[in-house]
Amino acid sequence: MSTYRAEYIWIDGSIPTPKLRSKTMIVNSDKDMPTYDDLPIWGFDGSSTNQAMGSASDCVLRPVFSCPDPIRERDSLLVMTEVLNTDLSPHRSNTRAACAEAAARYADQEFIFGIEQEYTFFKGMRPLGFPDHGFPAPQGGYYCGVGADEVFGRPAVEEHLQRCLDAGLDISGINAEVMPGQWEFQIGPTPALDVSDQLWVARWLLYRVGEHHDVNATLYPKPARGDWNGAGAHTNFSTKTMRSDYQACVDAAEALGTRHELHIANYGFAIEERLTGLHETCSYREFRYGVSDRGASIRIPWQVEKAQKGYIEDRRPNANMDPYVVTRLIMETVCGAMAAKA
Repeated sequence: MSTYRAEYIWIDGSIPTPKLRSKTMIVNSDKDMPTYDDLPIWGFDGSSTNQAMGSASDCVLRPVFSCPDPIRERDSLLVMTEVLNTDLSPHRSNTRAACAEAAARYADQEFIFGIEQEYTFFKGMRPLGFPDHGFPAPQGGYYCGVGADEVFGRPAVEEHLQRCLDAGLDISGINAEVMPGQWEFQIGPTPALDVSDQLWVARWLLYRVGEHHDVNATLYPKPARGDWNGAGAHTNFSTKTMRSDYQACVDAAEALGTRHELHIANYGFAIEERLTGLHETCSYREFRYGVSDRGASIRIPWQVEKAQKGYIEDRRPNANMDPYVVTRLIMETVCGAMAAKA
């Protein structure tokens, strides 16, 4: 029998943007390394996380995903959980349950997602790399830049990348973004529940790594006012048919326009601050798609048009979006349009 530290992670009920919470359970197991299937449900005080009243404060955590803990390392694991009521029904803040239902309903379509998570490091009240007074040089040289005058926060970014790799997450890349202190990592391509579970864990690791470097990461979509790009979570996806037929890619792009307002309303708080029609965005009031067009709502990559098959990119989601909600809506909207045509 061995002793393990299991860090239970969950999404709270904060409004307008939920936060991550976590706490540690000591687990005794005769396995080399237990997984989420081996772990018990647990409870927490929902009245302290905007998920319950004090008079009936108990909420339940059910493990749904686990991986090695790259922070504590030895005999430790990270456990993503979903929040349940005490009757084990999904809590009102639980968006994973609906995503799981949609993923099962449309399993025959074999959806695969890749999410580009942008974020911004802050040091105190200003983005990392901003001077104490005034502003840095205009954006232009920061994107994928190199050098101490162009790039800020690389040690934390490199540590986060290594931690994600050590955890076994499907992280597929990193890059510096358009504003000082702004970065991106990508999770996927992988199915809806996998990409969503892993994105939440990767966010948790980002915040933990920030503690080591005395910086905090924000997912706010417009972290600096003025002529600066916002922060998004561009969501790339394909179905089995899209991966072999270009027309299916076009059909999916057109389908997403049929419920544009619903998607905008659920793609992250303060989306109107970011989707202005400037800074590589399409206005939230407008929907359009185009090949190689980063000013469109939906971009069809040039290589997809050339190969006549592949995937498309939904550029509307905010950095602070909930991946369970975004992937569910994409599956429902695309498949709903397919069903209407049939």
